[in-house]
Amino acid sequence: MQWAQETIPASAGIGLKAQHYQDILAEKPAIGWVEVHTENYMGEGGAAHYYLGKIREDYPLSLHGVGLSLGSADGLDQDHLDRIKQVMDRYDPGLISEHVSFSTINGQYFNDLLPLPYTEEALKILCENIMRCQDHLGRRLLVENPSTYLEYNESHIPEYEFLNETVARTGCGLLLDINNIYVSCSNHGRECHEYLRQIRPEAVAEYHLAGHTEKVWRNRVLRIDDHGANVSREVWELYEKTLELMGPRPTLIEWDTNVPSLLTLLQEAERAEHFLGAAKHSPGPAPLGRLK
Repeated sequence: MQWAQETIPASAGIGLKAQHYQDILAEKPAIGWVEVHTENYMGEGGAAHYYLGKIREDYPLSLHGVGLSLGSADGLDQDHLDRIKQVMDRYDPGLISEHVSFSTINGQYFNDLLPLPYTEEALKILCENIMRCQDHLGRRLLVENPSTYLEYNESHIPEYEFLNETVARTGCGLLLDINNIYVSCSNHGRECHEYLRQIRPEAVAEYHLAGHTEKVWRNRVLRIDDHGANVSREVWELYEKTLELMGPRPTLIEWDTNVPSLLTLLQEAERAEHFLGAAKHSPGPAPLGRLK
């Protein structure tokens, strides 16, 4: 299938929060784009749609879903899929993304992004659901690598290989969350740079950057992906390495808990823009291409 052209620039954007609607409309800050959680805009009307419609006039938009449960053996909820398409048709986003995770089992919904076992069975289910989603939307879907705190005994496929194979089988793209790579690799004692080197650069269409917290659990440090703080020094360093390996892509600053002032988000986006600018002016990977 020939997907619609993706139109988000290789610049820094921010997650759009209701606390910042009026400030963005009044100040019109110099940000490349904004991203929203699709499920927050599935209603028919109200203030959220009013403000997003106004902001969409000035900024490119990405839709980032959190509830589709792509990895569920139950399959996709058709009503949820229909509502995603309604939001997509209403706002014509440049990118649409979801998570490599599941949230439903036997008809029960969990308010969390639960990790998948990296097995051939789980891969087959995930790919079938992604293809169904893409066929319904008529758009390429980006899927995000997870942050994880446990691993299944049954998992026998490395995560990067699981992601690469998902892309190869479905034609989807990757939303590479740099903080998630750092959190997961740190929690499981793996090497972040080796993970990055195994990812197919041409599959990556977007980056996420976010903050995390550290907790001591069973006498060791456990990193929690809570999106509630500034991007850490280690994640900025990993982002710089990612740009070196893969080149510039649209980059989002995520901040979903302890939401700060708009100024703080803009400062984080400005820092990301600095790294993007340096990558654009240095010899390195070719610009984003298409999978053959």
